[in-house]
Amino acid sequence: MSELFDEVDEEVRREQLKRLWDKYSILIIGVALLIIAAVGGWRGYQYFEAKKAAEAGEAFNKAIELSEQGKHTEAEAAFADLAAKAPGGYRTLARFRAAAEEASRDPKAAAKMFDEVAADGSVGAELQALARIRAGGLLVDSASYSEMKQRLEADTAPGATFRHSARELLALSAWRANDSAATRQWLDMIALDGDTPPGLRSRAQALQALLPPVAKS
Repeated sequence: MSELFDEVDEEVRREQLKRLWDKYSILIIGVALLIIAAVGGWRGYQYFEAKKAAEAGEAFNKAIELSEQGKHTEAEAAFADLAAKAPGGYRTLARFRAAAEEASRDPKAAAKMFDEVAADGSVGAELQALARIRAGGLLVDSASYSEMKQRLEADTAPGATFRHSARELLALSAWRANDSAATRQWLDMIALDGDTPPGLRSRAQALQALLPPVAKS
């Protein structure tokens, strides 16, 4: 009897499955085709993105070769083209390199290019900070101390990634402006930070020696 009931149950299940298939077969096939299309589309996207990245890498290396050969105008044009068309990572690198190429001819124009990177939130906070430092380095001999302070003071905070460079640039700018008090302020921050790199610490000590003695009260 148990075998008979098993056969009846199996037949009932087959009938139920058949009815479900007849009712929902088009939907099931449609969902399956959508899944296949989605997987295929994702694979295709990955392939084209990898292809674009490889092409961008090759173009980036060629632009570097132009720079190393002293062909700075051609190198800058190549980096600018990459900055406009390359995938995200190469695009940002190309923007930095294009500005660096421009710096040899027109530091103020190059600083403006770095400023544009610094204002672009899509590149990430650390690269924005680096772009501010690069712009500040180009302007330290021409910009006023107040402008340099406005540009870089936020990057001097404890824990800021490029605080050491920002403090050094502000110390140099204050010294150029004959502001001994401000120069000492930044040099003291450099001296008191245990993580200050040895080379920068030595430069700060050399600048400290150039300052007039503090007046005794």
